[in-house]
Amino acid sequence: MGLRLGDVAPDFTAETTEGALNFYEWMGDGYAVLFSHPRDFTPVCTTELAAMAGLMEAFAQRRAKVIGISVDPVDDHYRWKRDIERLAQQPVTYPIAADPQMKVAKLYRMLPIGEKPGPARAPSQNATVRAVYVVGPDKRIKLILCYPMTTGRNFAEILRALDSIRLMAEEQVATPANWWPGDEVILTNAISDADAAARYGTFERKLPYLRMARPRAPG
Repeated sequence: MGLRLGDVAPDFTAETTEGALNFYEWMGDGYAVLFSHPRDFTPVCTTELAAMAGLMEAFAQRRAKVIGISVDPVDDHYRWKRDIERLAQQPVTYPIAADPQMKVAKLYRMLPIGEKPGPARAPSQNATVRAVYVVGPDKRIKLILCYPMTTGRNFAEILRALDSIRLMAEEQVATPANWWPGDEVILTNAISDADAAARYGTFERKLPYLRMARPRAPG
């Protein structure tokens, strides 16, 4: 059975482009975004890692650290990193973990336990190692996204989802379809009508079970 939302994210230790790293110790008390790759030097993944290089400040503002992982040795990662930086035209400052024995891929249920590692494996054999996990400060999985090898990941959507996850944790509100920061939010059952009125001044009951409010302006 695969990992599910709310499960404790498995801890692991791996060699990375930033040295040996223990996942729990590295992420500390903030959020972590782990995004995986089926092999080094694959075209779509290279564009993704390059795009992520330009988003470090955006994730840091959300108390989130980023780690990539690929089922290749760390020496290959160093060579791949040069290509990624050439494409990004800026340094890659987040770690890329090596998983040549596919231990982390199996730990996160991205590959069956019985799969055999080895350099002769084609990227298509690792096609399911194309996931994004958002892990909360409580070390539980808040989001899982899986992508086919031919579809580049939308990091704006990952940031949007992270904003929604943090909003629920901090204010006990949910977000509707196509929500972006600043849009109306959904008041959960954790907020009474009186609390909603005190917090937002006014809210709208669109359906018996759907109350929405405009978030307060910062400051």
